[in-house]
Amino acid sequence: MTKELAPHEVGVEEYKGNKIFKIFKVDDQGQELEKFGTVVSFGLTKAKYILEHFDDIKKFVDTYSKDSEK
Repeated sequence: MTKELAPHEVGVEEYKGNKIFKIFKVDDQGQELEKFGTVVSFGLTKAKYILEHFDDIKKFVDTYSKDSEK
């Protein structure tokens, strides 16, 4: 992939007593952007599915990123 992603960080938060993994956009000082800052968040069950299908996700990105770069 040749495009660079917007500045971002990762963290773990809690939602209704469950741990949530979160990727969020940050400003130049590394502070989370308030409005629409969360790129993606998910819990343990979804994280397990993502890990199980990591190669499929990578193939998806590799295949369709080429279309958007034209």
